[in-house]
Amino acid sequence: MKKILIVLTNVNKFPTTHEATGLWLAEATEFVSEVQKAGYQVDYVSPLGGYVPIDPRSLKAFYADNEAFEIYSSADFQRRALSHSLHPEQVKPEEYAAIYYTGGHGVIFDFPDNQELQDIAEKIYQGGGYVTSVCHGVCGLLNLKTSDAEFLIAHRTLTGFTQLEEILSGKNRHVPFGTERESKKRGAHFVKKRPFASFAVQDGQLITGQNPMSGRAVAKLLLKNLE
Repeated sequence: MKKILIVLTNVNKFPTTHEATGLWLAEATEFVSEVQKAGYQVDYVSPLGGYVPIDPRSLKAFYADNEAFEIYSSADFQRRALSHSLHPEQVKPEEYAAIYYTGGHGVIFDFPDNQELQDIAEKIYQGGGYVTSVCHGVCGLLNLKTSDAEFLIAHRTLTGFTQLEEILSGKNRHVPFGTERESKKRGAHFVKKRPFASFAVQDGQLITGQNPMSGRAVAKLLLKNLE
């Protein structure tokens, strides 16, 4: 059984302010919980490798349940995800059945243009694996290309953090772009449900979730395909 690769951010603050950001905890832990219960192993990678910060807002009880904190508190997650995430050059794409891009506002700044992560995702996809994301993690899909050098998401149905959700989050003026608009610019068919409701959609080997409440939904769709 192949493993699943989880992508995390290294960005700990918004460039234009001193406000902290980082990984949105539940977007990792809820997905990890589902796939590990199904027997899959996971590895963690980040653009720079090593330390991964957590958005402090995501640690509030409203956003993180007991199961999320169990995984967060585990020695494995603390070591392999938050302290010593893999550097992209350490990753062998052929070992993975899927790649999963987590969110948190930090990913807008270090996912879209990371060529090493793009190469990994494209090789997993070309090998028949799944490219998946949740919330802002769809940024990692924006610049992926097909073997014909076309945008991978062009003419494909997907979702991610919506423009309305960005405004409601209060961070609209701190991000360089909105994931909904950028996805549409690349020809994607962007679909959505009401703000902050769990929602995931599949189009072939692409599986995407709308917001922080959608990590489990992405995992469950992926697991159906891996059975």
